[in-house]
Amino acid sequence: MVDETRVRVLNKNDAGIGPIVYWMQRDQRVEDNWALLYAQEQALEQEVPLYAVFSLVSNFAWASWRQYEFMLRGLEEAAQRLAELNISFHILQGDPTETVPKFVKRVGAGELVTDFNPLRFVREWKDAVSDSVSVRMTEVDAHNIIPCWVASDKEEIAAYTFRPKVHRKLREYLTDFPEVVPHPYVAEAASEPDFEELLKTVLANRTVGPVDWLAPGSLAAKDRVRHFILNKLSAYGIDHNDPTQEGQSNLSPYLHFGQLSAQWLARQVSQAYDTNKESREAFLEELLVRRELADNFCYYNQAYDQVVGAHAWAQKTIAEHAGDVREYVYDKEIFESGKTHDELWNAMQMQFVKEGKLHGWCRMYWAKKILEWTPDVQTAIDTALYLNDKYSLDGNDPNGFTGVMWSICGVHDRAWNQRPIFGRIRYMNYASAKRKFEVNAYIDKYSRAAVLFNE
Repeated sequence: MVDETRVRVLNKNDAGIGPIVYWMQRDQRVEDNWALLYAQEQALEQEVPLYAVFSLVSNFAWASWRQYEFMLRGLEEAAQRLAELNISFHILQGDPTETVPKFVKRVGAGELVTDFNPLRFVREWKDAVSDSVSVRMTEVDAHNIIPCWVASDKEEIAAYTFRPKVHRKLREYLTDFPEVVPHPYVAEAASEPDFEELLKTVLANRTVGPVDWLAPGSLAAKDRVRHFILNKLSAYGIDHNDPTQEGQSNLSPYLHFGQLSAQWLARQVSQAYDTNKESREAFLEELLVRRELADNFCYYNQAYDQVVGAHAWAQKTIAEHAGDVREYVYDKEIFESGKTHDELWNAMQMQFVKEGKLHGWCRMYWAKKILEWTPDVQTAIDTALYLNDKYSLDGNDPNGFTGVMWSICGVHDRAWNQRPIFGRIRYMNYASAKRKFEVNAYIDKYSRAAVLFNE
């Protein structure tokens, strides 16, 4: 049984008699997916067919070809698995506020189930769909280990206020998953999605190509988890802080696209008793507290990408330093091509361009320098989000919005000593980077990428 606190009704309609439709969005996997499990639970109880649909929007925010290709290859694997389970899977193309209600009506659905996403435009889609359908629409948080609205009923000011709430509820929610079973009630046969043709319909920027270091899909995700636990987890507490080491898990893209369940991952790591305890705890802090704190921020603060979404103390210091003179001011094109005066920053941007990822410490430095080199704070936010969401495999994610707002507006941070431009926002500089890791080795690694990008 799916915990009822994971589920909430989005409209005032009653469930009808008919198939259950699962509108897959954020959690693009079959196994370990509470939303799909709930949908099948309802379908089995009512002895009706089960459909799964994904509404493909051809041009999504700043998402590039890199992200679309990774997503669609993962969906291709999910489609094959759903077919094995006799669950009819359909790719709908176009505006989901039109495609989803049309599908629900066509198959005579009795209920529409979807997964949870705190981002503004996705919530607007859901509001429109829930108003358009004549049956009950329910939402299941299959992304967070503790459902977002259960973990806290308000915006948390920092990790230290959120952490105890998470740990109090963790035992209740960090459970194993039941299996999705072959569905006995046959739905209308779906024509097998042609993913090569679907890829051709994508209108996103194709100059940002796929990466070759990470294979998409749930099977590859679980393989990488096992490799991480066996080979990297014990040293994670030390190595993950050094951008020149391969100490990070590199699982963020899988979590972003929902090809990997954070709950399944947390169970694997927490049960790896033969690894270093401090490293396990450091990894689980990132996965359980920091990642779910980002959902909390974006869910309870819909100005999560604007200066007005910052804490009052931060808005005050930003206003006080709005007129401060910048020594360097760059436009978006200079940032994107990695042509600033700072070789370290340029190398970080080239890692984004080349690999679609950036070390966590580097993301903070990278974003804070954008604040320092743009004419105002909102321009800094917009520039950082544009670059992150275009190049990073895990772009357009609550973690990205929250990370940018932490770096530029002090969200979830405290006030520091006064500085020009930054005010009381935490400052980072080249000297602090040199104390942390071998800066020259990092720059050398990505200097070639800058040459290729600008040829």
